[in-house]
Amino acid sequence: QVQLVESGGGLVQAGGSLRLSCAASGSTFSIKAMGWYRQAPGKQRESVALITSGGSTNYADSVKGRFTISRDNAKNTMYLQMNSLKPEDTAVYYCKVDSYVRPSGYWGQGTQVTVSS
Repeated sequence: QVQLVESGGGLVQAGGSLRLSCAASGSTFSIKAMGWYRQAPGKQRESVALITSGGSTNYADSVKGRFTISRDNAKNTMYLQMNSLKPEDTAVYYCKVDSYVRPSGYWGQGTQVTVSS
């Protein structure tokens, strides 16, 4: 089992920044790729950014150039630096890890990000 705890969400004005963290514990040896997803009210959950164990990254077009994903393998923690935030970034943000021992992976509980105009 892998447990994930997200933090760093909150309310920010458009143009502002937030940094999300996702701390993993438990069977962290089984973690492969990690990623951030978000779900806005009335919309499907979507991928925001992904990072492999080797550090390769992939971003949704809507956040390229504004968001940066990173991970500290020694601390089993993943980050999402969000700059130039827009109201359309408002959503619950979830972290997810892919695991060698659990094909469906593990999800965090989510953290709310609200961007006011």
